[in-house]
Amino acid sequence: MSKKAWIHIVILLVSFATLFLQKPTATCFAAHINVIRINDTINPGVQDYLENAIEKSRKDGAEFLLILLDTPGGLMTSMRKMVQAIMSAPFPVVVYVYPPGAQAASAGVLITVAADVAAMAPGTNIGAAHPVTATGGNVPEAMNEKIVNDMVALAKSIAEERFRNAEWLEKAIRKSVSATATEAYKLNVVDLIAADVQELLEKLDGWEIERKGYRKVLHTKNIELREIRPSIGHKILKTISNPTIAYILLMIGLAGLYFELSQPGVVLPGIIGAISLVLAFYALQTLPVNYAGILFLILAVLCFILEIKVTSYGMLSVAGTTCLVLGSIMLFRTPESTQSIAYSVLVPVAAVTAIFFASVATLAYRAQRMKPKIGMEALVGEEGTVVEALDPEGKVFVNGELWNAVAPESIPEGSKVRVVGVKNLKLHVEKIGVR
Repeated sequence: MSKKAWIHIVILLVSFATLFLQKPTATCFAAHINVIRINDTINPGVQDYLENAIEKSRKDGAEFLLILLDTPGGLMTSMRKMVQAIMSAPFPVVVYVYPPGAQAASAGVLITVAADVAAMAPGTNIGAAHPVTATGGNVPEAMNEKIVNDMVALAKSIAEERFRNAEWLEKAIRKSVSATATEAYKLNVVDLIAADVQELLEKLDGWEIERKGYRKVLHTKNIELREIRPSIGHKILKTISNPTIAYILLMIGLAGLYFELSQPGVVLPGIIGAISLVLAFYALQTLPVNYAGILFLILAVLCFILEIKVTSYGMLSVAGTTCLVLGSIMLFRTPESTQSIAYSVLVPVAAVTAIFFASVATLAYRAQRMKPKIGMEALVGEEGTVVEALDPEGKVFVNGELWNAVAPESIPEGSKVRVVGVKNLKLHVEKIGVR
């Protein structure tokens, strides 16, 4: 056998030995539980984090997904999608309101009871699920009944599916009732109480999960816990998906691009505006948005741009400001959402933005009407002295320079003249006193 053949055999043997002797990696399908922590408001960033964790758990064969929950509530749209993701997960999902002092309020109530196993730590509470606006105020009466009835119907569906106390859930939504961990356990809102994660796992060992067409017994003894941490993308989305942050980014973006369009060449405001707009649109696609509000904001920008080109004596600025305020108020007002921008934010931001737009429009208008400071056109209107008699051509001294000049009449040397035009590098002048 040739030397080359022996080398190939040795390489193959080494490869097989490496394959069989290597240690299992963290991605192998060893028995484990995936864990995520939700200790924030319910928003699109948190929703995306949960959906990503469910998909990852499906792929790596986790025994179940454990959610450590502590939330004051949040967006109804995100809550609905999280409930849907939990209830349709192809494996068990356990929600544990933890640590002591944590809460599952508002949207957190439905997320908790949607789990296959709902648990709470001593010293935690659950409830107060009545929908409110982003500022904590009551939902407008015309919309309140519709939203409440919709949430009650969802809660009853979850209760029926997970065998929980539908009556208490309805009270939590309609009357904002709350319960401690012990009360929630007695009322059949949650399945068990555990002091910490270790005790929770001990109580879950041998727990039987039953759904329609699905049955599984949990095995948690000496099982590995793997925490799934939010990615940078999730953290960014969680931050900017706050309606107030998204609104401020949108205003900065519009202001930056408007400044760049009205004052070309500055560059930096345009870059900042473009980045802010991209972030704002990324956030707006995850939030319930009223497109009439966006159209009003765009119309406001158009009015301020036209103010530069059209002499409207300020009417376009007034129209732009009106559109800006209307768009800001309407931006997050939709039938399926309780979100709106707090007036403590809306009023100063809208006022500052409107003043900025109007100021830039005024400066741009004045710049267009301003006499040129450089170039040949800058000589028009300047005064000079005839150094070679004009008959009709001669030479004049203007702004420290000697120029060829022409006049409609004879002008003797030493006379004072004014430049009335420039053509082919020749000044057209007239004797001062003619006008």
